[in-house]
Amino acid sequence: MDLTTVIGLAVCFILVIGGVVAGGQGVAFIDFQSMLIVLGGTSGALIVSNPPERIKSFMKILKMAFTGGSPDLVSLVQTIVSFAEKARREGLLALEADASELDNEFLKRSIQLVVDGTDPELVKAILDTEIGILESRHSSNKYFFDSMAELAPAFGMLGTLIGLITMLGNLSNPDALGPGMAVALVTTFYGSLIANGFALPIGKKLAVRSSQEVLSMELMVEGVLAIQAGENPRIVEEKLKVFLPPKQRHDLEEKAAEAKGGA
Repeated sequence: MDLTTVIGLAVCFILVIGGVVAGGQGVAFIDFQSMLIVLGGTSGALIVSNPPERIKSFMKILKMAFTGGSPDLVSLVQTIVSFAEKARREGLLALEADASELDNEFLKRSIQLVVDGTDPELVKAILDTEIGILESRHSSNKYFFDSMAELAPAFGMLGTLIGLITMLGNLSNPDALGPGMAVALVTTFYGSLIANGFALPIGKKLAVRSSQEVLSMELMVEGVLAIQAGENPRIVEEKLKVFLPPKQRHDLEEKAAEAKGGA
């Protein structure tokens, strides 16, 4: 569970709604007609602008923003360097058994391609293609929430127009002016809240998740190709360190020092 997503959304909605209630006019922000216009209009437009498969997988895509965390790049570097050391001592074929036990499917397939004797250029081409397809899929998932962020305020504005038209059509009836103005303003509030309090943050979180996963996959490609080229494990480690931020490089060096001290 990614608590930052849960806490962030909770803080946003609790404080905004708390601010509304604290103003003493909380009931004025509850309007069924405005909900129908914004939620109904946004949902319908999303159904039209997205393929059925993406609509069906909405909950699965949303779950990605609430689960998982950043890839453990330090452990990943340690694993690849250990493979480089074993390949150096026993040959590439010796990696097959260890690779089959990996939980990381991308690294498992990458090592298997090397063990199978696939040409290095073909290995890179296959893995780069897989990364590109993953980026495209993640971009499509983000597009869903970006679309929601665009459509919700637009339907909020539509509700504003409906409210103003209703109000202007009943200028002779003072009792109708209030409800009309309420629809006009509350729909804008609903649209803005959905866009800025939910859709945009979820889309940005998915983008962060995607960039982190792509970085880890690029690290694996670099490491696997270095292993296939028979490079020294120390060189492999230095190559992979460039993918790590300074704090994680320091952690990696500390773990390496502890391992040497314990050996």
